[in-house]
Amino acid sequence: MGDSKAKTSVESMREWVVEHKLRAVGSLWLAGIAGSIAYNWSQPGMKTSVKIIHARLHAQALTLAALAGAAVVEYYDHKTGAKAERYAKFLPPMDTYSSHKE
Repeated sequence: MGDSKAKTSVESMREWVVEHKLRAVGSLWLAGIAGSIAYNWSQPGMKTSVKIIHARLHAQALTLAALAGAAVVEYYDHKTGAKAERYAKFLPPMDTYSSHKE
């Protein structure tokens, strides 16, 4: 019973990421740069400019990973047809297209 609840949590989180890809990538970037700055500031003996450069590089790597993850999710949705199902509710029924005059 706990397993089905975990699946619904993961599924709802996946749906949120699918709907808000840019927010997810931006949030990951912001968290990555904040975490990297916090880590680098605890390292004595480094110049401030080096700490900032390291933080930017870490955040950039996280952003690339997040974009790759978003691409995988998009590919998966395309292959399974989930994307078409998600947008089908916004399209008019197919019979409205076939009623044009010949």
